[in-house]
Amino acid sequence: MTCAEVIADYGLRSIGYGERLLPRSDFTLCQQVVLIGSGMIWNIYFGVLALLSGFALATVLALGKAARNPLLRKPAEWFIFLFRGSPLFIQFFFGYFLFLSLKQAFPVFEPLAAAWAGALVVLFLNTSAYTGEIFYGALMSVPKGDQEAAAAYGFTGWRRFRRITWPTMLRLAWPAYTNEAIFLFHATVLVFFTGFPAIQQRGDALYYANYFADKTFNPFVPYPILAAYFILLTLIIIALMSLVNRRLNRHLPQTATRRPRLLGQIMR
Repeated sequence: MTCAEVIADYGLRSIGYGERLLPRSDFTLCQQVVLIGSGMIWNIYFGVLALLSGFALATVLALGKAARNPLLRKPAEWFIFLFRGSPLFIQFFFGYFLFLSLKQAFPVFEPLAAAWAGALVVLFLNTSAYTGEIFYGALMSVPKGDQEAAAAYGFTGWRRFRRITWPTMLRLAWPAYTNEAIFLFHATVLVFFTGFPAIQQRGDALYYANYFADKTFNPFVPYPILAAYFILLTLIIIALMSLVNRRLNRHLPQTATRRPRLLGQIMR
């Protein structure tokens, strides 16, 4: 079997297209690269959707934690404390058994017992808590002079938040938020090693890397391939986040714009 045939058979196998059975012997380097790369589709799916949805909830949590009203502040504080204080691995287990119980009691919740929906909810809640704390710290660091200048120009309420407070908060939070985005994509490898099952062996990148390591008794081929994929993904995330960071700081001189440190984020 040529490498082109392997790509045709296994390139989209993780989402149900192509050869149904996994190779069982005579594993080639191409098979390992293609199947692990196929599994990366799930890692990107979980990471992108959790990051986008978590961004909105994190903004609400940051505003709630900064509110003077305890009815708004306390739920935000406890939500952030709960999901930042417990390991993500444990959250996956509790989430799966909670969704499984809901499925048995109410069949309408059946999709939550599957990884594509249930694991996404857990990742969404987890990254919302971490990002909410990042945004809260940035919100508290918005210079009072900016708020006073906005009030002097007649900006009040929602208009002041949208035009002054929120953009400044994002500029201050973006380097730390970039690290959280990288961490979130790395955390997606936990999905199929918790309670959520991989239906018909349609797993993520780590699922296939572990499959090859078990079959060949040689982890020094599949795991470096997996690491290379994630390093490449990290570089793409940093590049995209840097573009947004440059956009947020477009009003500043180019030399004064702080760019996220590449090496530090790769190590993170």
